[in-house]
Amino acid sequence: MSDITLSPVTSAEDLAAVQALCWDYHSFLLHNSDIDHQITQTFYPVPKYETLMQGLAQEHARPTGIILLARLKGQPVGCGMSHAIDRQTSEIKRVFTTEAARGQGIAAQICTALMAQARADGFTRMVLDTSETLTGAHRLYARLGFTPRGPYQPIPPDVLPVLRFYEIAL
Repeated sequence: MSDITLSPVTSAEDLAAVQALCWDYHSFLLHNSDIDHQITQTFYPVPKYETLMQGLAQEHARPTGIILLARLKGQPVGCGMSHAIDRQTSEIKRVFTTEAARGQGIAAQICTALMAQARADGFTRMVLDTSETLTGAHRLYARLGFTPRGPYQPIPPDVLPVLRFYEIAL
């Protein structure tokens, strides 16, 4: 694991690497399962995702959020970010690692760092949602101490049954 570095995005180059990873994540979800395709098309159709990617740095700027980039032997292999939902609640978004980097604990490092930063920024809880199909993510969040909960934002009824929601007290 000593070949893994995790750092906040501070440069245009870092941001471009995260945007590329986010597009890889988008593509992964579109092709992973019918459920994930439906969720991605509902929440992040391409035009909306393009806008999101263009505004990424502003939406996740400290002190209300952060974007992290993971590198393995200097190459970008993962990302994750957080942003404020309210004064007490930070949300984890777009935790992703490339297929080649999976199984090395990178996603856990990203989540742990996001939780630590949210705690340092004064948040008292963290929430997230994920697809029913992403069983590895479910195991990760349970190992990190997240517990299941109901939706924390309005969710379209047709996708509600295929999402899982989690929270943790910071």
